[in-house]
Amino acid sequence: MYDELKVFSGNAHPKLAQAIADYLSIPLGKAEVFEFSNENIFVKVLENVRERDVFIVQPICSPVNKNLMELLIMIDAMKRASAGRITAVLPYYGYSRTDKKDQPRVPITARLVADLITVSGANRVLTVDLHAGQIQGFFNIPVDELTALYILSDYFKEKSQDNFVVVATDIGITKRARDIAARLHVPLAIVEKRRIGNVDKSETLTIIGEVAGKRALLVDDEVDTGGSLTNAASALKKFGATEVYACCTHAILSGPAVQRIASSQLKELVVTDTVPVPDNKRVNKITVLSLDSLIGEAIHRIHAGLSVGAMFQ
Repeated sequence: MYDELKVFSGNAHPKLAQAIADYLSIPLGKAEVFEFSNENIFVKVLENVRERDVFIVQPICSPVNKNLMELLIMIDAMKRASAGRITAVLPYYGYSRTDKKDQPRVPITARLVADLITVSGANRVLTVDLHAGQIQGFFNIPVDELTALYILSDYFKEKSQDNFVVVATDIGITKRARDIAARLHVPLAIVEKRRIGNVDKSETLTIIGEVAGKRALLVDDEVDTGGSLTNAASALKKFGATEVYACCTHAILSGPAVQRIASSQLKELVVTDTVPVPDNKRVNKITVLSLDSLIGEAIHRIHAGLSVGAMFQ
């Protein structure tokens, strides 16, 4: 068994890292992580990590490339400081949408990121709701994928008792939406949409399933510019839904997302804190649930050699 448990944070999401450390009743590890004037990132670990079980909390979120480099350099610093085991805790896995060659002469960047994390010296990865399940297979080290599905569905349990339907925002997210529908004991519908090229636009086509006269819950893994989600909400209203809610694990909320959500047909969007959601993005319609206890419990179980999968049984 590895020695003492240590949790460190880069600059991506120190608030979540602190909340995880508080859940584990341990102090957050001390490290300097900053950028020189020439944009080179410097890391110095300020305490002994020799033979310790080290967890580095760093979602690959905006600024994506800076936070990714911070993660890689922190892992390298821990390795060179003789850490016993290094786990990269990635509540959000950046570049996860580029997970396959869906056009000629394009990269599989999600695989490249996996290789970088492995080569830098990580011994395992802990992440939440990957965009595509096959990303786990891009790693040659153990990957534990947590899900926010239970926390999100529990939030909607009371509302679901009254004429509710769960709606997948597209066919790709159907399995996740079906799991939430099963937990809430309500029917499932699907938004059929077509994405237009590489731009962040999609064209909503039709609704598969019965939504007229029902309260709808849209399900997706992340909300980026908010276009797909707000278009789907409008389509549901057009097809006769009385109220439209939405839930997503990752609140990227880039560009015009917050304004779109504020002026949309959505009654409420429920997200988690896998990435920081600053106060200026927390408009009335957006509710943020914390995953500190979920990730903290997973870290405890990995450190103690217990089953992580048992958390979801």
